[in-house]
Amino acid sequence: MAAKGWTVVLDARWCKACGICIELCPQHVFAAEPLTGIVRLEHPEACSGCRQCELLCPDFVMTVEEERNA
Repeated sequence: MAAKGWTVVLDARWCKACGICIELCPQHVFAAEPLTGIVRLEHPEACSGCRQCELLCPDFVMTVEEERNA
């Protein structure tokens, strides 16, 4: 993911399994855990960095962090 310049970071402890991020992510980066519905990263490599997940999550579960050049 370093070539893209960003990475998605989840804090699933805050997730209330609303599914907003799963439904609205244009790249289908997220999925729900089968038993709990809690969000998880399914395809982090597909993230386009649009930050819709950050903007739309009511519980601030995920952030899109820019990576620093080493």
